[in-house]
Amino acid sequence: MSRSLVLLAAAVLFVPVHVSAQAPSARTIPRTSDGRPDFEGIWNNSTLTPFERPREFAGKEFFSPQEAAEFAKTAMERANRDRRGATAQEDVSGSYNEAWFDRGSKVYPSLRTSIVVDPANGRVPALTPAARDAAATRAAVDAHRPEGPEEFNLQVQCIIWPTAGPPMVPGPYNNNYQIVQTRDSIAINVEMIHDMRIIPLDGRRHISSSIREWMGDSAGHWDGDTLVVDTTNFTDKTHFRGSDRNLHLIERLRLIDPNTIQYRFTVDDLTAFVEPWTGEIIMSRTAGPIYEYACHEANYALVDMLRGARAEEKAAPSKIR
Repeated sequence: MSRSLVLLAAAVLFVPVHVSAQAPSARTIPRTSDGRPDFEGIWNNSTLTPFERPREFAGKEFFSPQEAAEFAKTAMERANRDRRGATAQEDVSGSYNEAWFDRGSKVYPSLRTSIVVDPANGRVPALTPAARDAAATRAAVDAHRPEGPEEFNLQVQCIIWPTAGPPMVPGPYNNNYQIVQTRDSIAINVEMIHDMRIIPLDGRRHISSSIREWMGDSAGHWDGDTLVVDTTNFTDKTHFRGSDRNLHLIERLRLIDPNTIQYRFTVDDLTAFVEPWTGEIIMSRTAGPIYEYACHEANYALVDMLRGARAEEKAAPSKIR
């Protein structure tokens, strides 16, 4: 094939990438009996798209197809957990091998260089001074050798996980979500930590601000064919990217086609961030079923970590804080 034909073919393939988010025809998306877009099914948001725009792509909102392929190849090589460490300690610290991970093998079809789409630099805005101090305090607590299982952070205890949501952001594995939809509510079964999130669509108000929930209190409504979910009432222990109990999250889900959801979320928390910010994620329909994710059940690792902490104290008591 001549060089000119190769370039023409590449151009034809690249054109749809930036128009894929255009409004779909009302006839092309599945609908419920009451005429609403039908989100029911199992969806996956795995991706190698970085959450924040890498410094080497500063000022560049989209990868070229070649850049996307090269970035994905490098990301997979860098993250490969099957590489042996130089020492036995490095091998043990690696924990899981590659078989446990499900990051995906490419960036999103939009070819965006980051999940963060606003601000324009593709980076999460700076934390406020109060939020920085709170993050430093949490880090100091996490660095402390735990006396008992209750002193481990909430991720180690399998109570909450940053990718479980909301917002629903991709992580290293368990990136599946099952949506069940009725006229009055939508339920989302989150694979990570096997949480069930129920979003009422009946116009009810948020619960009292004195009541706080791990996944916040969500209320949904329709804006045309877009599902809008407003969530408040987070706990003071749910720190998404450094957020605090004042986190106000707005999510917008829209079917681009029968097998694709464009999911946008806006973080509005001015006591934690200097300005609001927005991310965009693509969720693809996938085959099921979703299996139960058992995280803390029969978790002998907690016992071993406590034994390790006691061994470190015995070996170097003068270094214990």
